[in-house]
Amino acid sequence: MKIRAEALLFDNDGTLVSSLASVDRCWTQWAEEYGITAEEFGRVELHGRTAAEIAADLLPAEIVPAAVARIEKLEVDDVPNGGVHLLPGTRGCLDSLPADRWAVVTSATRRLAEARLDAVGILPKTLIAANDVTRGKPDPEPYLLAARALGVDPARCVVFEDAPAGLQAGRAAGMTTVALATTHQAHELLADLVVTDLSALSALVTGTGVEISVRG
Repeated sequence: MKIRAEALLFDNDGTLVSSLASVDRCWTQWAEEYGITAEEFGRVELHGRTAAEIAADLLPAEIVPAAVARIEKLEVDDVPNGGVHLLPGTRGCLDSLPADRWAVVTSATRRLAEARLDAVGILPKTLIAANDVTRGKPDPEPYLLAARALGVDPARCVVFEDAPAGLQAGRAAGMTTVALATTHQAHELLADLVVTDLSALSALVTGTGVEISVRG
């Protein structure tokens, strides 16, 4: 299978990098600080959503801003503690692409996203973070904003995601979707293509864009 596109749009956590251990440490501490029980926390979908949306599901509105600032600090401070590492295939994939043909589209805040990306040496020319949108994934706004920033028709973009919320956002934006089974089982992911991680794919830059293929 080959997918042709003009721009590639990557989620970050669970797609380019793994931060699961850090997320678990930090959100567990955060929940304890705010008196949220494990049962209450377990009912909320975390992956692929903004911290503001998660906090709003769990806490009174008047303390959400402070709670969001607290989890951001916990996660940023945890980055130097081994809080992030590259997933297989990330370096090779990004190194093969022109800087103006790809973007990172994350539900993390810009401060957290930049801290994690900087820790693994990824410097995207275009980064869309939670601070840039009014509606996070699964709304299509983040991916549509990235396509606009790159000057590419959404229909000519490919979204790479590990979370159902992100894949839903990509589909709603009218984009081709590639799911990576890094944090969810393959059967849980609805996409045009499902692979284990980016190491399963090769990217060939052509005169008209980028051609994505599954390695044989």
